[in-house]
Amino acid sequence: MPAPPLVKGFTPLMLATHLGLALAMAVFVGLAFEGVYKREASAPPGGIRTFPLLTLLGALLYLLETPSLGPFLVGLAAVALWLFAHLRGEYALGGNRPTLVVPAVNLLTYAFGPVALTQPSWVLLAAAVAAVLLVESRSPLHRLAQRVSSDEVYTLGKFLILVGIVLPLVPDHAVVSWTPITPLQVWLALVAVSSLSYLSYLLQRYVPASGALTPSILGGAYSSTATTVVLARAQREAATERPELTVGMVVATAIMYLRIDVVVALFNRPLALLLLPPTAALFGLTAAIAAVLWWRRVPAPAQAAAKLPVANPLQLLAAVTFAALFVAVALASGWVRTTFGRPGVFGLAAISGVTDIDPFVLNLAQGSVAGMSLGSIAAAILIAASSNNVLKAVYAVAFGGMKACRKPAVALLAVALAGVAIALLY
Repeated sequence: MPAPPLVKGFTPLMLATHLGLALAMAVFVGLAFEGVYKREASAPPGGIRTFPLLTLLGALLYLLETPSLGPFLVGLAAVALWLFAHLRGEYALGGNRPTLVVPAVNLLTYAFGPVALTQPSWVLLAAAVAAVLLVESRSPLHRLAQRVSSDEVYTLGKFLILVGIVLPLVPDHAVVSWTPITPLQVWLALVAVSSLSYLSYLLQRYVPASGALTPSILGGAYSSTATTVVLARAQREAATERPELTVGMVVATAIMYLRIDVVVALFNRPLALLLLPPTAALFGLTAAIAAVLWWRRVPAPAQAAAKLPVANPLQLLAAVTFAALFVAVALASGWVRTTFGRPGVFGLAAISGVTDIDPFVLNLAQGSVAGMSLGSIAAAILIAASSNNVLKAVYAVAFGGMKACRKPAVALLAVALAGVAIALLY
């Protein structure tokens, strides 16, 4: 009688190795299961002995008749029925309310045997590790579910639909002759910027701040301009000068330079490599200024960390606004390049700095201006960032007052001048 097809070629040693791995993973899951569920008065079925036995049972029934899987499926039904009867009986006697986690883990370990015999080892390891993490994280996950509002879950669901379903359907060819930018490039830019901002948003909202400057660091990854405005307003409202707010405005700009290079790298690696030395130098300069301001600060009574009221970047209106601005900048970039040449693009870079620089930066990274060298494109991006720093300096004084925000305003202007000087070298 020939060997079953799915285990053909297995030597006794190989078969023992695969079954041993399956049993080891069952013991691993059993340890986690008992650590969580066996502390209760009414312990549910499963554990460090039950799971290896279920794994061995599933493997042997699978080997009995591999092609049809008849014995394995009968055993699966029997185990499922027994779990149902047991949990229902326990609940009828006043035990804990039934949960699907218990039967799911039991049935998962029952499938470990066939998985070990037919799939690469990493599949079994990944399933076991995922099961252990989910079992051990019961309390933290429940607390997280209570903290996350339904509106954010709904918004994230819409975003995943737009990324996973709409993105593959967007055409990847130019629809107008005025610009080489395609709808797919517009959508990819939207997804990239929104994802980065959304990560920062989630960290600000759900991860406790571990330092006075943490909100400024996360805010810089979200939007350094918005962070500057919020911190300047908080400084004006404070009864005394708060050093973390003053330094935070500078720190947010330092993070902006890292964010620029990360965003560019998603679409144009050669340009990102060319931008890396100047952005790293400007980040270092800005961080050094922030360190000096922090070191020379006047000690003040400890106060609560500044709360940045950032908006969810995955809202539909924000996405539409970004897409419209991206297309407008793409058309303007192409027209300016054709009409005024490279100086016109530099002028547009300075103008774009007084708004959101992401659409301009991503347009250049995706080739919206044909005929410009990478050095010229890098210079335009640095000019846009410097222009944005000037805007933030104005915002700091306007919203925080000259006396309270003089230091960060001067620092931002100094970094802007340094950025223009480096741009001239390109």
